[in-house]
Amino acid sequence: MESPKETDKAKMLKALSVRNKCPVSKKCGGCTYAGTTYFEQAAAKEKRVRKLISPFCEVLSIHHCDSPLYYRNKVHSAFKKLRNGHVICGPYETGSHRIVEVDSCLIENRIASSIIRDCADIAEKYNISIYNEINGTGDLRRILVRTADATGEVMVVLIIGSTYFRKKKIFTDELLKRHPEITTLLININRRHDSMILGSDEVKKVTGSGYITDIILGKKFRVSADSFMQSNHDQAEILYSEAIRLAGFNGRETCIDAYCGTGSTTLSFADFVGSITGVEIKESAYKDALRNISANKIRNASFVNGDATEYMEKLAKTDAKIDCVILDPTRAGTTLKFIKACGKLKPEKIVYISCCPETLARDLKGFAAQGYEAKTAEPVDMFPWTDKIETIVVLSKGKG
Repeated sequence: MESPKETDKAKMLKALSVRNKCPVSKKCGGCTYAGTTYFEQAAAKEKRVRKLISPFCEVLSIHHCDSPLYYRNKVHSAFKKLRNGHVICGPYETGSHRIVEVDSCLIENRIASSIIRDCADIAEKYNISIYNEINGTGDLRRILVRTADATGEVMVVLIIGSTYFRKKKIFTDELLKRHPEITTLLININRRHDSMILGSDEVKKVTGSGYITDIILGKKFRVSADSFMQSNHDQAEILYSEAIRLAGFNGRETCIDAYCGTGSTTLSFADFVGSITGVEIKESAYKDALRNISANKIRNASFVNGDATEYMEKLAKTDAKIDCVILDPTRAGTTLKFIKACGKLKPEKIVYISCCPETLARDLKGFAAQGYEAKTAEPVDMFPWTDKIETIVVLSKGKG
């Protein structure tokens, strides 16, 4: 009988040999490393992180993904009706708004992918009006599907381009008949002329609670349509676990968690520190975070709705004693003002979780100017086949 370690090793060896054979990768552009084996793409990402981050500190080996296919739990697609009436769906071709028609995607959750294709089929079957980007008319514009790996819950958001969705009932009835696994179905109006998926109008419920619940490291997280949540559940658990391990908390720290989203980082760290405050600018994510505190009965965490940089600057003008700052910003990284505020607050430790090694390297220079030394970095492959790579860096305050 194989031991658990032997089983894990066999699973990893199998994953490393997987090859991405997507037939439309050159047009789609979503899978930068299509055509390679998983081992080759992981090695290329590790090399990229080492080149950028090794001048600052030791870079540990990349943490591979055991399941590099069908992992993405947040999927969206656009629609287009051809002259012959056929409705197609899929991602936009690189650098354009031309839809690349695909039957399935190797990195999308299979259920989400099936729902999207069926939406196109239903739209064609019932001659649903498809939104036209040029003249701004039409109903069905995009679809967003979010799945929760731990609970099996599924959210579908139909994004329409007009105030009134004609044939809404016939469309939604057919969709729910084909996919009874959908736990909440929503409609959002988006009249914008940019690349934003969701419009600013309220998301209205057709059925269900209006949100889904996922579980990460034993804690429940409520996720709304536009709330941030890591798009690879299993790797998110590894990312947070490794960040906690590398941080080496003593259990008494007072912490700030900037760019916290729905609080997945904040609440995952809460068991290992004295107290922690999450800061999130998006109101819907902030409201979800507050509910997540209550759902998990956590007493040493709190949340603030506001801009992370502004919050840190205000805090830096007080006599607050902060032991650790955790930040997980967007690909753009953090701001120089945020870094300087950290310099004034003088936390002993900074835990930086980055999804872009280029902006991470830039920000590490900024932290170095404030007297912080990067100690350890570890890349975690959260998004197999894409050009994205998460990296955890722990920094400590120097003596000077």
